[in-house]
Amino acid sequence: MSLQRRRVAVVLFNLGGPDGPDAVRPFLFNLFRDPAIISAPGLVRLPLAALISTTRAPSAKLNYAMMGGASPLLPETRAQSDALQARLDAVDPETEYRTFIAMRYWKPFTETTAQEVAAFKPDDVVLLPLYPHFSTTTTGSSAKAWNRAYRGPGTVHTVCCYPTADGFVEAHAQRILECWKGAGSPGNVRLLFSAHGLPEKVIKEGDPYQAQIELTAAAVAARLGPGWDWQVCYQSRVGPLKWIGPSTTDAISAAAADGKGVLLTPIAFVSEHVETLVELDHEYAELAEQQGVSPYLRAPALGVTAAFVETLADAVTSALGVPGVAPHRWTGCDGCHRQCPRSRSPGEAVAHTDRISA
Repeated sequence: MSLQRRRVAVVLFNLGGPDGPDAVRPFLFNLFRDPAIISAPGLVRLPLAALISTTRAPSAKLNYAMMGGASPLLPETRAQSDALQARLDAVDPETEYRTFIAMRYWKPFTETTAQEVAAFKPDDVVLLPLYPHFSTTTTGSSAKAWNRAYRGPGTVHTVCCYPTADGFVEAHAQRILECWKGAGSPGNVRLLFSAHGLPEKVIKEGDPYQAQIELTAAAVAARLGPGWDWQVCYQSRVGPLKWIGPSTTDAISAAAADGKGVLLTPIAFVSEHVETLVELDHEYAELAEQQGVSPYLRAPALGVTAAFVETLADAVTSALGVPGVAPHRWTGCDGCHRQCPRSRSPGEAVAHTDRISA
């Protein structure tokens, strides 16, 4: 009689996005009511979230209309989930893997996915963020939501992040070179690594996100080789707080002043969504045109590139300690940020972690 194979549920964390015009306002409300996004007490945060989501919904609907009325994030995440499933089955056929998707602010919600995982009756659960860089506002928030929702069996392992994992870096370098060569290998171009921004106060409270973004950019630039003019910048600022910089808009303006074109790569985004397809491809492209920036190039998000999918699979098998599989490794983090899960004294925001693989 054959023994039952070890069952492993792999839960992909992502932000989520509205699946139609009617979902835009509730999606925004879910986003802004998260205490990891707005840290005010609930009596203040919930009315504020209602106000922000109501006032921003009309302009947000116009942005989603440019993409056919809905976010492409879920279909893109499903494709990544399927590719990861195939890779894991090939690498470790002795284990029964099943991939799941848990979105933070829209369907499939974490609570629904937690029930599906429990029904699978796994021996192990690997929480795998599609946020390559750890932040309390992304992976931290998603893991907290999971811990509240999941009551099923299995040992839970949490992958922290993978900012300089070899396949992740290689996938970005490939995308950049493909874009650059496809445009005729222009010489007078500045490479802009554009990441989603955060308020400065989040970083000052010990969030490692900015440091990890800079590690990724430096690793990708090194992989590309000498001769590249490059800079890290941050996009998507909202609200009155001071955000980390320089902003992507300022970086584009600086390139214009220096007489350079730009090649912009979404260094923190692994899927196409509103911040790439609208903000980068339309809003910033218009700014570049107005300021005489030429060429204006944009490398695609990683999607299901083989090197990136391999990084995800390596992170899973490493978290599980699969025999005969080389462990997932990345370098550069010393756990010196208070909110980093690798810190010796992690802050309350990451105290959810059962096991960190990095």
